Amino acid sequence: MLSLFLSKRFSQSRQKGFASILNKASTIGVLLGVSVLIVALSVINGFEEQLEKRLLSVVSHVTYDAPYDPINDWQSKVNILKQQQGVLAAVPEINVTGMVQFKGKLKAAQIKGLDTQSHENVSGVGEFVKDFSIKNLAQNEVILGAQIAESLNLSIGDRFTLLIANKNAKSMLSAPKRLNVTLVGLVKMGGPIDQSMALISLDSLQSVLNLKPHQVTSLRVKVSDVFEAHNIAMSAGRNLPDLVYVNSWFRTQGSLYQDIQMVRTIVFIVVILIIAVASFNIVSSMVMEVKDKQSDIAILKTMGTKDSTIFSTFAFKGVGNALLGSLVGSALGVVISLNLPGLFVWFYGEGSQNPLSGVYFVEFLPSKLIWTDIAITLGVTLILALLASIYPAWQATKTDPAKVLGNG
Repeated sequence: MLSLFLSKRFSQSRQKGFASILNKASTIGVLLGVSVLIVALSVINGFEEQLEKRLLSVVSHVTYDAPYDPINDWQSKVNILKQQQGVLAAVPEINVTGMVQFKGKLKAAQIKGLDTQSHENVSGVGEFVKDFSIKNLAQNEVILGAQIAESLNLSIGDRFTLLIANKNAKSMLSAPKRLNVTLVGLVKMGGPIDQSMALISLDSLQSVLNLKPHQVTSLRVKVSDVFEAHNIAMSAGRNLPDLVYVNSWFRTQGSLYQDIQMVRTIVFIVVILIIAVASFNIVSSMVMEVKDKQSDIAILKTMGTKDSTIFSTFAFKGVGNALLGSLVGSALGVVISLNLPGLFVWFYGEGSQNPLSGVYFVEFLPSKLIWTDIAITLGVTLILALLASIYPAWQATKTDPAKVLGNG
């Protein structure tokens, strides 16, 4: 095709002065914009993946909490929930707030009484407990969040006290119930969960709260689609005969998911605008190139070249510059994205300088490449480049051979 041939010849010819600098700057701008967008989207995808794999494997997808009286005959209620559409598993729990006391120091905790034999059906917290299995949790043994233990200087095997609010007390000033327990394991997940979680066997809490073996305060459900948890919770909950509060992870962690989606949108818009600025720099470089190539254009016109061919020649030239920047930028972005977790650990290490340590649910910078993101980025960039090339290419077709060659 003549347009492609001419575009290639013009690209191979040397530009001089400011036109050459501007042409290279526009290509480099596209390159950097594309690479930054791919890396940013990969990090956001990584956080979203870790949210689902790590955080949502530990926090409750759905809970049905008794507001007043405990839930009786929890076995039959669990069977009812298991039969509902979208429910993968259901287990009993007792959830209370309390304090961990050791050598005069106190630390608040969310105390969770669980059925040790079935809890792994709804939670992956056992994966973050080293050298101990939740199934081996005996009565009056506790697994604590690592940061709770660290703040109280607790070690495996130490005995300490759990202070649990007495809901049945007539006065709010009544002394809390005390339970002497032994630390047998630590939850090391990273983030707020390590600062609040305390796991204990169901029968231990039933005993201290004066509940019967068939009584619990909560039913926990794991759903097939975490992003449909609320709808599944409402649908399944209608089949329970008890008065319960329906809670899903959207109430406790939903803001984090919404923040990730909001950041994705903001990053995409901002970086696309950066790419747009770089792409429209092509207008300046192309206008100067058309001016430099006026004599060549005039000669082509006198030889009978059609305006459409000249238009296509310079349109291909602009898109070619953007395509070069896009391809190199994509390759650079992919390489950085694939190695980003390792680069982050190398730069910050695993010490206190890590900005993610104890703040989020991961202590490394996750990254996940989705090839559709790369395809969309390339597509948008090339469309912007094509739009930016229309005006200079149209100007090239307006070259008057008589004026150009006559002045020569």
